[in-house]
Amino acid sequence: MTDNTENPSANAAADTAEAANNAAASRPLRVAVVGAGPAGVYTTDILLRQLKQRGPELGLGDDATIDLYEKLPVPFGLVRYGVAPDHPSIKFIQGALAKTFNNPKIHLFCDVEFGKDVTLDEMRDRYDAIVFATGAVDDKPLRIPGHDLKRVYGAAHFVEWYDGYPAGPRTWPLTDEAVAVIGGGNVAMDVARELVRNADDLLGTDIPNNVYDGIKSNVCNELHLFVRRDVAHAKFSVQELRELEKLPGVQLIVNEDDFELSDETLEVAADDKLTRQMVEELFVIRDMAEDMSYDGGTDFQGQPANKRYYLHFNSNPVEVLADADGGVAGVRVERTVTSPEGKMTGTGETYDVPVQAVYHAIGYKPASVNGVAYDEKGTRLLNVEGRIQTADAAEGGETVPYVYATGWAKRGPVGLIGSTKSDALETVNNILDDWAASGKAGRVAAEAGDEAEVLDFLHGKGLQPIGREGWDRVVAYEHAQGEKVGREHIKLVEPDQIRRVARGEETA
Repeated sequence: MTDNTENPSANAAADTAEAANNAAASRPLRVAVVGAGPAGVYTTDILLRQLKQRGPELGLGDDATIDLYEKLPVPFGLVRYGVAPDHPSIKFIQGALAKTFNNPKIHLFCDVEFGKDVTLDEMRDRYDAIVFATGAVDDKPLRIPGHDLKRVYGAAHFVEWYDGYPAGPRTWPLTDEAVAVIGGGNVAMDVARELVRNADDLLGTDIPNNVYDGIKSNVCNELHLFVRRDVAHAKFSVQELRELEKLPGVQLIVNEDDFELSDETLEVAADDKLTRQMVEELFVIRDMAEDMSYDGGTDFQGQPANKRYYLHFNSNPVEVLADADGGVAGVRVERTVTSPEGKMTGTGETYDVPVQAVYHAIGYKPASVNGVAYDEKGTRLLNVEGRIQTADAAEGGETVPYVYATGWAKRGPVGLIGSTKSDALETVNNILDDWAASGKAGRVAAEAGDEAEVLDFLHGKGLQPIGREGWDRVVAYEHAQGEKVGREHIKLVEPDQIRRVARGEETA
């Protein structure tokens, strides 16, 4: 310790700095998380837990409050608006996420859009850290000839329709008998399944009324799912495949040659538990398809099938073929081979499949954020281990102090909930380390205030944020509407109605 007994001015300065630090440390740390989907909610929970564990030893204390901002009138992003309605087991996650709001240190502000309603500078003045968990809202583009024809659709917009996304379409043209879906992951599987679903089988879900009516009128009776790589390198979950196996009225059809895998490929697949389980389930589907064909075209229950679902592996669509009116006439597909390590190579052999509509589910593109640099190549906010950068390091970019990313905004559109939690943990620990190095016990915001002061600030901008009580009203209303017709609940879709219900202006 430095002895300042003979330097009164140094003593006074030290005392002033210590008093300032003590005063700062007397208030809770203040954090804003932008995006109330799974990534954002997990981050709030993990941050509070890690602060309890690490905060005291880092000189931060263990007290923090977190404001969770969401541009939509309701929370839970991908779980509410990105999961197919016939995935009730996945949607149970929503209940677990909602329990996070029971913590009085977490405040929900829905119907507040970052970049439009509030700016980065305004938030940096009020919060000691800002974390972007903004997810993905659009498709990666389909870069093949014919991608811009009529009746070529990105999966994201179809998902918005069948999930009742507030800003999504309310009708969908399900007027084509033969349809192609391009993609080898769970979103492609969801889209394909909904295109051959019987509407009445969805009445046990939260499917909105307009979506039920649309699927009821769907005329699709032939669906082709194209996967570029082989059976061992698709990205389906076992759960998705088991749902495929139980579609009433649907015959599954495969190419037996697609299941001729080399010993080396099988050995590589066996090294990963999830891949091995997926491959085993796909072989179950192969056997089911053989039985369905042998029985004269039946579904999984042995009943006559009125729809056919073709699974094509080692099949890379290279062109969408046009009809005379600029619509879709078919898909030209190149056969591929896949190495044991997953490298795909075209063979030059092509074949055409006549269809009238094409859906592509080849990946999402996470949203950009106004005022934050974007990594176009990685399709994510520009960051290093969750710390937002002003530009790429090769271009002289620097870290933006106390501004972070997590989830798909951080890593790009890959991985599931397990990855989201590990992302959040890394980002949270970096926040704590940065706070510890701040010299201010992490209290770096100039105008940090409590929940009431934040509400005053938002109300002063003409905003009416929807909080936990509003969300609870929406849930109660949806269940009440469902009970009237013998269903568990019916999802609200119109944003203005959601707002009225959330604010108690409309009751069931």
